[in-house]
Formats: sequence, C-alpha cells, structure tokens
Amino acid sequence: MKNIDVVRHKQRLDATFDKAKELNGDPELLAHWARYLCVLASGFIEASVRTIVAEYATKRASPEIAHFIGKSLKSFSNAKMSKIYEVASQFGNDFGDKLIQSMDEEYEAAVDSIVSNRHQIAHGRNVGIGLVTIQQYYKSAVKAVEVIEQQFDES
Repeated sequence: MKNIDVVRHKQRLDATFDKAKELNGDPELLAHWARYLCVLASGFIEASVRTIVAEYATKRASPEIAHFIGKSLKSFSNAKMSKIYEVASQFGNDFGDKLIQSMDEEYEAAVDSIVSNRHQIAHGRNVGIGLVTIQQYYKSAVKAVEVIEQQFDES
C-alpha cells in the first residue's frame, strides 16, 4: 500500500486486531469483538476506496473535477465489490473490466462477506462470525484494497 491515509487506517485496525488476539476466555466477549472488528473492517474498505479514487482524481483531473469526484464519493457506502466495480467503471468500461479481471475471487468474497455481516450487525441481527473468520476476511480484504490501489495507480 502506498497511500499514507490508507496505510495509517490499516495500522490502526491491525493494532485493534492484535488487541483482540490477546483476549482469552469468554466466548460472548470474543463474539462481540468479532462483530466490532467486522464493522471496523467494513469502514476500512469504504474509506480506502474513497481515498484511492479521490487521490486518482486529484492526480489526473482538474481541481474542479477532482473536487466533484471527492464530493460524489462521500455517499459511497456498503462497499460490496459490485459497487466498487461500478465506481471503477465510471472511469471507463475498460477500467472496471481490468479491475474485475485482476481481483481474486477469494478477496472479492471476503469483502462482500464483511460488508454483508456489517449490514446484519448494524440492523441488530445475529451473525455467526468469530475472531478467526473476521481475521481471515480482513487479510483478504486488505489484499483486495491493494489490488484496487494498484489498478488506480497503473491507469
């Protein structure tokens, strides 16, 4: 990862995951932490996509266009891969297609699982996500963000 804001966000989230690893015992407490980390991981994905796309616009477009794109991204949420591909495709069909082709299915599934679980959590539904599972999803989601950043860097 190159973008300093994305790196810092990841470092904060990594530290929170490390704290969760130190917890022992109470399964209910661990389940609450897993849900909390799921919400944070979803936020990381959303914020990273916004940051990467805004940086791309700043480097490639006039200040007015970059400002418009930045404002448009403020409403970007529930960052499932289909929505991320949709954002990329707004820069041209080839752009979105290249991102789809370069994205590993495992990374895509992890991002979608994080976002789906976050949605369920936010609406008070019970999800069966544990620390090990959210850690695995998070690692794959970080890889997805790296692929997204690379795609926006290369174009």
